[in-house]
Amino acid sequence: MFDDIRNSFEDLEERFQYLRGVFDIDALREKKQALQQETTAPDFWADQASAQQILQKISRIDEQLEKWESVSESREELEVMLELASEAEDESMQAELDNLLEQYQNALAQIELQAMLNEEDDEKNAIMTIHPGAGGTESQDWASMLYRMYSRWIERRNWQYKVIDYQPGDEAGLKNVTFEILGNFAYGYVKAEAGIHRLVRISPFDSDARRHTSFASVFVYPEVEDDIEVEIDPGDLRIDTYRASGAGGQHVNKTDSAVRITHEPTGIVVQCQNERSQHKNKANAMKMLRAKLYQKKREEAQEELNELEANKKDISWGNQIRSYVFHPYNKVKDHRTDFETGNVQAVMDGDLDEFVKAYLLETIEQPH
Repeated sequence: MFDDIRNSFEDLEERFQYLRGVFDIDALREKKQALQQETTAPDFWADQASAQQILQKISRIDEQLEKWESVSESREELEVMLELASEAEDESMQAELDNLLEQYQNALAQIELQAMLNEEDDEKNAIMTIHPGAGGTESQDWASMLYRMYSRWIERRNWQYKVIDYQPGDEAGLKNVTFEILGNFAYGYVKAEAGIHRLVRISPFDSDARRHTSFASVFVYPEVEDDIEVEIDPGDLRIDTYRASGAGGQHVNKTDSAVRITHEPTGIVVQCQNERSQHKNKANAMKMLRAKLYQKKREEAQEELNELEANKKDISWGNQIRSYVFHPYNKVKDHRTDFETGNVQAVMDGDLDEFVKAYLLETIEQPH
């Protein structure tokens, strides 16, 4: 009696014991205690940026501890109930055991996903940029649709985002958008979205209602914390200011508040026009530049190809990581993992977790 439940529990035990080794709970608690001790210093809030970083680190540890406690409790509850049911030989407990097994499997899957995010930058905030491909209004509208999709995904995950730079399209959509994504392990999840995204639909901008294919590229960088050294020689920078503009006349500035910074040795260009203050725009642009230079430096140190350049393929047919088909059928398919769904509307409303999970499973080796 209950052999199927017992066998499933034993199969899950190997995964649980592996994760016990991955998550050093005692070390995490000690690290949290040390960070909390820092918050009691009288001058803790003297440096607000540093204080916020420490609080975010505590939040990340709390999230890991909560997930581990959840999976441990689910395991213990299932184990105890299975023992009681076996001793009593009570078949009426089958439904409850099935439910407890499902809860345990789900909790284990969540913490396994967390365990995959073990690279140096995974726990950091992220910076995302979306560019439309060739095609004018059609591709600019597609870039705007992606921006909405990611905004919804961020909200679903209880993260936050802050727009750094937004350039509206000529008739619809956008020419460029760059925004910070603020959340625990944001970069670890968001990096799955870097690449070229392809849309197939009946164009609302075509009077003959023909089918169009559009492309947009998504670039993702880890946000660089202030305590990580990225050397930037002011002499290597060309800083241009210009007048900001926005859709419908919003946020139009009468002064040259927008800032564009070119790092001449690498050719990296960043810009920001979302704030009214030139000083704030310059600070945000420098944050973006630090993030891009940090990623470049990290990749060179690992003797890897520059990921950004590798992703800068033609924004066109054959290079896409994912296709979104609205016509003649409904399907979203990731070409890296072959994961797909027919619920296009749910994806466009931010239901991306399964795509990200499939990507992590495909690209990150995890021993069992």
